[in-house]
Amino acid sequence: MAREAFQTLTEPMYYILLALTGECCGVDIMNKVEDLSHGRIRVGPGTLYAMLARFEQHDIIRLTAEDGRRKSYVITDTGIDMLTKEYARLKTMVEDGALYMKEFL
Repeated sequence: MAREAFQTLTEPMYYILLALTGECCGVDIMNKVEDLSHGRIRVGPGTLYAMLARFEQHDIIRLTAEDGRRKSYVITDTGIDMLTKEYARLKTMVEDGALYMKEFL
């Protein structure tokens, strides 16, 4: 199952999946990741296309269109499930730390 292959998501993985909640091609994904992360995360073509291949192989995303070299993708239900679980995990981590970090913030 895909969740076993991706126990937790790296930041680029998380933002790529966020970007794919709407249909996108590779260049659009790279731009959306940068926008969503407020410029903190930049994904290069090599990293992106390797990750898209892995995601597609595990049914996390699916190819929606192909026009020459331009391919578009969208997240699948499996991917939405992974993204939702990762969001909950990250939110829990922040909530757990809030009590201990409030004196430093």
